[in-house]
Amino acid sequence: MKLVRTAMLAGLIAGVPLSAVAADYIENAKDYVDKADWKALTTVTVEMSEHHYTPEDLRFKAGKAYKVELKNVGEKDHYFTSPEFNRAVAWRKIMVNGQAEAKAPYFTAFEVLKKGGQLDLYFVPVKSGTYPVYCTIDDHREKGMEGQLVIE
Repeated sequence: MKLVRTAMLAGLIAGVPLSAVAADYIENAKDYVDKADWKALTTVTVEMSEHHYTPEDLRFKAGKAYKVELKNVGEKDHYFTSPEFNRAVAWRKIMVNGQAEAKAPYFTAFEVLKKGGQLDLYFVPVKSGTYPVYCTIDDHREKGMEGQLVIE
């Protein structure tokens, strides 16, 4: 709750309407995470290489538990950036190569390091919509490293 109040205060100082700040991410994420059936989660693997995601487009069903494995099989570092999608899901956690985890209300982007880096995303989709995903490193997006994330 302190984080929400801090974000609202920052928004007021910056001239951002309170409604925009409050709607920034799923505030009751814990409710969605607690209700989800994590034993029946669906695992999706995304391989990142020069300069594309495989698969490029992913579809998710609202209310269902997911694990997305981001695997960098390329020779360069890559980002998986989708701020709007990341605010449309309830986050459980992210795990780094099965050795560390992080929890937060939402994330803006994920960088997966070259030659075998892996990041696992655990979440429950909440807000229906189609969201772009892209790599923000250099000209990777312009070279075709982008796709869509759809919540049905």
